[in-house]
This record gives sequence, C-alpha cells and structure tokens, in this order.
Amino acid sequence: MKRFIDTNLFLRYFTNDDEIKARQVLHLLQKVQRGEEQLITSPLVIFETIFTLEKFYKVPKAEIRELMLPILALKGLDVPFKQIYQPAFELYIQHSISYTDAFNVAFMLDKDIKEIYSYDKDFDKIKEIKRIFPVL
Repeated sequence: MKRFIDTNLFLRYFTNDDEIKARQVLHLLQKVQRGEEQLITSPLVIFETIFTLEKFYKVPKAEIRELMLPILALKGLDVPFKQIYQPAFELYIQHSISYTDAFNVAFMLDKDIKEIYSYDKDFDKIKEIKRIFPVL
C-alpha cells in the first residue's frame, strides 16, 4: 500500500527541532529505502519544503540541495517529474533564482522548450531560455 508523505515530516527530519519526530521520520525513510514502505508525494510538498527551509529556517541553497537530493533518490518514494529536480537544483544555486523558476526552466529544457512568456526578469539569467511578452 502506498502512502502520501507531507511537508512537515521532511521539515522535522531536516531541522531536528523535535528530536523524537526526527527519529521517527528517519526510521520511516530507512524503511522506504529498503523497499519496506512505499511513499508518494507531490511537487507542491517538495516546493513547500524547499521554500520553508530557505525562507524560514535560512538554510543556504547548496545545503538544501544536499538535504533534498538523497530524499528524492529514495527508491520507494514516488515523486512526479523526478528527473527534473537535480537540474533544477543546479539552476537554483548557479543562477540564484527561486526554486520555482529553476524547476520551470528545468522542466522547459526537459521538454525542449526555449521560450517563456513572462515578466519575471530572473529568466534572463538563463542563456538557454528566451523571455518573451504577449503583444496586442
């Protein structure tokens, strides 16, 4: 049976702000790695975890990447777009853009899309992407 895992479990594990809960989540993640438990989560959970670590807990972007990638690689964790997260983290760190923008760029590149309608100037930092505007 597959179960959903929510943001707050990842946050308890990463921040260890509740030692008992952090150990419980570690035990769960070990079971997931061994294939004894099957989990699924959504991209929104991953985004919320990254956003909270960065904005609330002030964790540096490179450290967030080092925390998240082993979790995303767990064989018993099903996450849509799993192949997008690694390149998104590289863009997030290298270009100092939001993780959301980085994920969208990585998604576009995965789909061989080179143009984006956006007023967000952060996309100009990515040489492979051309930012365009709607016209009348």
